[in-house]
Amino acid sequence: MLGLWGQRLPAAWVLLLLPFLPLLLLAAPAPHRASYKPVIVVHGLFDSSYSFRHLLEYINETHPGTVVTVLDFFDGRESLRPLWEQVQGFREAVVPIMAKAPQGVHLICYSQGGLVCRALLSVMDDHNVDSFISLSSPQMGQYGDTDYLKWLFPTSMRSNLYRICYSPWGQEFSICNYWHDPHHDDLYLNASSFLALINGERDHPNATVWRKNFLRVGHLVLIGGPDDGVITPWQSSFFGFYDANETVLEMEEQLPARPTHQSELLLLRLVCLKPPGRKKPACRVQRQSESWGPGLSCALS
Repeated sequence: MLGLWGQRLPAAWVLLLLPFLPLLLLAAPAPHRASYKPVIVVHGLFDSSYSFRHLLEYINETHPGTVVTVLDFFDGRESLRPLWEQVQGFREAVVPIMAKAPQGVHLICYSQGGLVCRALLSVMDDHNVDSFISLSSPQMGQYGDTDYLKWLFPTSMRSNLYRICYSPWGQEFSICNYWHDPHHDDLYLNASSFLALINGERDHPNATVWRKNFLRVGHLVLIGGPDDGVITPWQSSFFGFYDANETVLEMEEQLPARPTHQSELLLLRLVCLKPPGRKKPACRVQRQSESWGPGLSCALS
């Protein structure tokens, strides 16, 4: 079942991703060199492995011999299962793949799958992910009326959906795990069983370990754009989000107020790509002060 969300995948975002793949897949010019690193793909809400058939074909054609695994778990309606449950399921699937790839693997994670992958990178002490590509994922949450929300909660609009999502019952749905209402920040911080934790917005005993695990990633690639049509605000794909006035704060604008949950990102090399129809990249690369480490951060232009 491709579903409402899955219908937006094949054209724009996959075409945008394709030219960038050669930069991530390690070439092997001589027989004695290692082959391309394996690629693991995680789908999004209401999707399945079938949604990525064109991407799989492209990698097989342009980089013969690359082991590509499109994980076929929590398809269709099952993608509404709580995200921590999905993280555990996907974790069991990626462990043997990583074990067979001592040189590392690449993660391509679409939409809701980008949140699953970020949690995976946080909870896995021994992951060997070289590159994590977050493809149009609501990394700072979702706050918008879209077709899939109207289908799931026909009587609730975004202004009152917090009443459902910030209840124990609501947290049993994946989309409520990253529903982020900027007008009810206290409720979000107290009730969110997933996003507030992986963002480090709420203290928990595993925060330091999770941050250390996440820093094992070699490269973080964030892809998104204004023509997304689902992620709201679309800048959430770049860790931007609304303030209480629904003004979008870019990632670096949130740093003074929320340094903890962003600090790990500043230690990584972020690569920003140009969305379809735009003359300039969706973000620029800036070096942060030494107090934040030697890495680069991505800021929307």
